[in-house]
Amino acid sequence: MTPTRTRLLRSTPFRLALTFAFLFMLAFVLSGAIVYQMMSADLAEQLDDTISETFAVIAATYADKDLRELVETVENHSARSPRKEQLFSLTDAAGSRIAGNFTAAGLPDGFSMFGAEMPGLPPDTEYRAYSGSVGANTLTIAFSLSETEELETIMLMSFGWATLIITGLAVAGGALLASRVQRRLDGIAATMVDVSHGRLDTRIPLTGKDDDIDIVSGQINAALDRLSALVEGMKQVSADIAHDLKTPLNRLQMILESAADKAARRQDVSNDLADARGEGHQINETFDALLRIAQIEAGARKARFTDVALGEILETIAEIYAGVAEDDGKVLSSVELRQTADRIHGDPELLTQMFANLVENALRHCPPGTSIQLSVTRRDDRVLAGVADNGPGIPADEREKVFQRLYRLDHSRSTPGSGLGLSLVRAIADLHGATIALEDCRPGLGVVVSFPLAMD
Repeated sequence: MTPTRTRLLRSTPFRLALTFAFLFMLAFVLSGAIVYQMMSADLAEQLDDTISETFAVIAATYADKDLRELVETVENHSARSPRKEQLFSLTDAAGSRIAGNFTAAGLPDGFSMFGAEMPGLPPDTEYRAYSGSVGANTLTIAFSLSETEELETIMLMSFGWATLIITGLAVAGGALLASRVQRRLDGIAATMVDVSHGRLDTRIPLTGKDDDIDIVSGQINAALDRLSALVEGMKQVSADIAHDLKTPLNRLQMILESAADKAARRQDVSNDLADARGEGHQINETFDALLRIAQIEAGARKARFTDVALGEILETIAEIYAGVAEDDGKVLSSVELRQTADRIHGDPELLTQMFANLVENALRHCPPGTSIQLSVTRRDDRVLAGVADNGPGIPADEREKVFQRLYRLDHSRSTPGSGLGLSLVRAIADLHGATIALEDCRPGLGVVVSFPLAMD
């Protein structure tokens, strides 16, 4: 047996197909047995009715106590059955045959069965008989069961052939369907093997039928897309850490070496230590932010989700940063935030941090005189929260890159920061099932975060 055939026989789809085929055949056989019993009973009842009607017709000829007419009737019926499919017997009170094509001996009144043990009857033939009195005589009518048995045999043969045909079709159809399903499962398995060997761009081929396997395959492909993005993000983070943190680490090393030299010459090193502490604090903040983003992307904070009103959160942000913006020569305003009572499902602390980061970015990168506006609106089944300014904005070709970890625009490298603020914003938005759009306010930049409305 070939490995392919062996794998097919052991496959779950083929075994399921065989199981359903067996259950179908069992139901078919049971139904056939019931139908066979009902048809056999119906044929036996029809035979009894025919015998009874024949007996009544022959017995009616003795209505005038005319034995001669009764004998003629019995003889006429006997003559029509030369092969003795039908038997007729008229005997007197002593049991001697008066007319007919056999002698009924020892049969009880009413219906009875007898075989070919009586002399003169065809071998291996069963008869159904009815005996009754006609005057002082006994009339017996018997019909052969050969026709009924032939019908039953035809019915059994039909059921037998039908069973074989249906069994063959069920097994063949099951094997065909199972092989098709198995090929699709093999495709999923092959994709998983490729992924396990590091080929994260491999995807499960879809048939476009939108059946359950396609749905599962699509979900696996989506998970692989997410996994691939995370791995690429990790690679990017590693590269960015090596690139962007190399400068502060080198700077820290130079400060410490300078402090060591000054200490060797017994000079004051307090300024160098303060600078080193500041550099170390900045490096720790960067790693803390990276760890926080990783925790958020892992979904560890979903346990704290509750229904919250975005308007209240942005109103709090506006109250906190209004004075900061004023001191920096900027204006922070809001647009009737509390009028939007629609709620979303999320973590209030993370949402507060998200919008605080957006406001801080605007304050840090916009010049004095900039106006920053917070807003919350409802659009269909989404709640849209926005932070817009009329500052320098972000070039269109840079807007997607700013969400990468440790990525900073060229004109922003001279300002404090680690390049993780918008990465944290994106991670929090993804955790809440929200989407982020960066829009050109002409001038300035608008950040619109679209949240799904909380379900009642």
